[in-house]
This record gives sequence, structure tokens and C-alpha cells, in this order.
Amino acid sequence: MKKILVTGGAGFIGSNFIQYILDHQKDLVLLVNLDALTYAGNLENLKAAEQDARYRFVKGDVRDKELVEQLFQKYDFDTVVHFAAESHVDRSITDPEVFLTTNILGTHTLLEAAKSAWKCEPDNKHSKDYREGVRYLQVSTDEVYGALGKTGMFTEATPLAPNSPYSASKASADMLVRAYYQTFGLPVNITRCSNNYGPYQFPEKLIPLMIHNAQHDKPLPVYGDGMQIRDWLHVKDHCAAIAAVLEAGRPGEIYNIGGNNEKANLEIVRLILKELDKSEELIQYVQDRPGHDRRYAIDNTKITAELGWRPAYTFEQGIHETIQWYLQNTGWVERAASVGTEKIVE
Repeated sequence: MKKILVTGGAGFIGSNFIQYILDHQKDLVLLVNLDALTYAGNLENLKAAEQDARYRFVKGDVRDKELVEQLFQKYDFDTVVHFAAESHVDRSITDPEVFLTTNILGTHTLLEAAKSAWKCEPDNKHSKDYREGVRYLQVSTDEVYGALGKTGMFTEATPLAPNSPYSASKASADMLVRAYYQTFGLPVNITRCSNNYGPYQFPEKLIPLMIHNAQHDKPLPVYGDGMQIRDWLHVKDHCAAIAAVLEAGRPGEIYNIGGNNEKANLEIVRLILKELDKSEELIQYVQDRPGHDRRYAIDNTKITAELGWRPAYTFEQGIHETIQWYLQNTGWVERAASVGTEKIVE
């Protein structure tokens, strides 16, 4: 990796990834962060990165074909890491259109720019010389698989069965990425992660929202019975996994990234209340949302066996550090929350 384009790098996972690469990628020449700075994008997340001469920020939309093409021409990227996406499930239910245009058409714009810049054509899709040293990585989600029963885990071979407009838009984008590999030989990877947690997560998401509300003795809204189960992954472990895929992932392959931490939403909420010494009377059960998947669980055997990645964080360590970060950065939380939060997502 020499010249990297990161989309959506002012968001939660993207900003953590940028700092991870700046800290760990010693042969990095340039990292350009393209972000539209929607409500969840926050340049405050990148104050440390701004001191690094290798870092550049460009405000812009991944759907802007002219801008994306200009960036490829100007900087000659050899790597694309595509985080930019609308990701709030509740918002996708009330306003699906922006999810379709950003998550699908935005991905198409990036794929076309990379295909053109890297000279990927159908007649030479099996040639190795033109695709060595370049890589397009699509950051996706386990939600594209739909819901699991009480047992079993998602593998890379699990059929896609999205149950919300958000997950349907992500599944559609994944299919486009796969098609550009199969048709044009564009060197791609797709990663599908479980629920992330950690610093700089926008406070509409479960963990930061619960911390914020509990800290201020506000009700903690929990969907349904709160027994929706998710596999929790610390964001820094996710960043390390993406870096491992960029380094040694086989072109065209999908890699599931999970933390091996299955927890019910209600269990997370109670844990936060206990750590903050708050009463469980703050829990407020609210009507469940439509199409709410009951359980996710990731089988990360492929990435651990092929690339040697493993989660470094135990959940106990990670959630404690995360709670402390939000308590110590209340100013950041208040400024982010002032943009406008909804009730809850997982």
C-alpha cells in the first residue's frame, strides 16, 4: 500500500482505520480521505491525523463521478478502502432512497473509476500483470446475511438474505463489487464485519447512546424484549483485520470479521448501567422495529486460518475502555449528539 483512497473516513470505523494505517503502515506515501461530512461524519475524529504530512482530506460525495475521477487522476491510487455508506437501519426504514443512491450508486462510481484507472477490461481479466499491487476493498456488514436461528454462524458461503433497506443496499453493492471482479478482473475483496464498538461512534448507536443516556439519567430505550443477539467486535480489531486483508487477501475473496462475542442487547445495556452504578429502572422497552433480525454470529475461521488475524480485545476489556472513553470525552459526545440522534439501533 502506497497511495490509499479511503471513503467515509470521517465516520466511526473510517476514522479509526485512518489512524491505524498512519500508525502502522510505514511505506505509506499518501492517504486521501473522501467524505461528504453528513451527520455522522466528524473531522474532530481526525485531529491527530491532520498533523501527519501523508494525510489529505477532501470534502465530497462518492456519487460525484467527476470528483472521484479527478482524484484518481491526481493521486494515482493503488488502494481503495470503501467505508462511505448510510448505515442507520432505522433511517433506512423511514427514508430508503438515500441508502440506495449512496450505498449502491456511490459504490458503482468508485468501481468505474478504479476500473478505468487500473485498466481492467474483460479481455484481460485473467492477466496478472495489470492488477498486481492494486486493490479495491469493500467494507460490508454481516446484516446482508439476514437473521440466524438459535444456533449456527454466518460463513462466507451463507446466502444473502437482507431484511432492511439498509442491508439490501449493502448486499446490492457487494454484488456489484463481485461482478466487477468476475467481469473485468478488478482486484477486489469484500469484508463483512459484525457489530463494531469503540471510540468515536456516533451516539445514535446502541453502546454510546446507552452510555450517554445513563450518564444523564435519561431513559434507555430498548427494542422489543432486548434479546436481539449480536457478535461484538472492537473497532481496532476490525481495522487490523482490514489491513490484513489488504496485505495478503486473495483477490475476489470475501472475509468475514467477527469478535466471537455474542451478547444480547439487553445484556449490554445492563452491563453499562452496572459500570455506571445506575438503576435498571432507566430501561424503557419500546416497540420493536420492522424486520429486526433476531441474531447474528460470525464464523471468522477463514480470515484467522488464511491471514493469521485474531481479535486482540476481550469484550470485557474493550467495553470497559469504551465506556471510559465516552465518560472522558463528554464534550465530543455532546457536540456529536447535537447533530440529531434517533432512538436506538443495535
